[in-house]
Amino acid sequence: MSDHSNMTIGFIGGGNMAQAIIRGLLKAGHRAGQLSVADPSADQRKAIAAIDAAIMLAEDSASLTGHCDLLVLAVKPQIMPDVAAALSGQERPAQQVIVSVAAGITLASLQGWLGANASIVRVMPNQPALVGEGMSGLCATAAVDAAGRAAADYLMAATGQAAWFTDESLMDAVTAISGSGPAYFYLIMEIMQDVAREFGFGADIARTLSTQTALGAATVATQGDDDLGTLRQQVTSPGGTTAAALAALEDAGIRDIFRNALIAARDRSVELGEPEVKG
Repeated sequence: MSDHSNMTIGFIGGGNMAQAIIRGLLKAGHRAGQLSVADPSADQRKAIAAIDAAIMLAEDSASLTGHCDLLVLAVKPQIMPDVAAALSGQERPAQQVIVSVAAGITLASLQGWLGANASIVRVMPNQPALVGEGMSGLCATAAVDAAGRAAADYLMAATGQAAWFTDESLMDAVTAISGSGPAYFYLIMEIMQDVAREFGFGADIARTLSTQTALGAATVATQGDDDLGTLRQQVTSPGGTTAAALAALEDAGIRDIFRNALIAARDRSVELGEPEVKG
């Protein structure tokens, strides 16, 4: 699988995340004829066909699992047991790597369904993957070799950036930071937009002032090497307007508020995973 552009990649589930990955792969030059999607929904298959008519389509997974180098399980967590049970009875290539993007489904559960020696990668993507700016966390079973990791890297690079973790328990923290993270920034942008309206700006300008400021700040932060605290200080003149705003936020305990929020998200991710692990 060294030539990733020639890899045969199959998707079980053709929803938003699968579509985002497919669009990214095609943009990167992957041939549509090397992609296949199985989804029982005619509407989802129609949506995939609209992306590129050369993508192979099927109603169920049986027709594609036997020939794919990389098999992506892009289904909702609650139907993963049924999907995995169907896969367990199908012939699959010995070197096939299975990538799961289902939230909360552990490697242990996937191995229980697919076999202890299965090459499985668990991925926690996030919503910005839909526009190629995602942040994904990945971990894998011991059976996944360097080539398998490279293949998974290639797959998720189509949606943005990815980071590997050897400790699967950190996936709950990834969920709290990057998985749920876009909502935190949307909330801040929403607040800024609403206050801009209070100040007298029209709805369109208020939204643009908020969203473009967020985009600009994120771009500066990602394109440079400066510490985030340093970037904050660069915008903060002593005794100025930014200093007044930051002082109000610090006085309100914003650091503890956000820390507690992230801990709550991490702990909830752990709770959600526990019944699935025990089952």
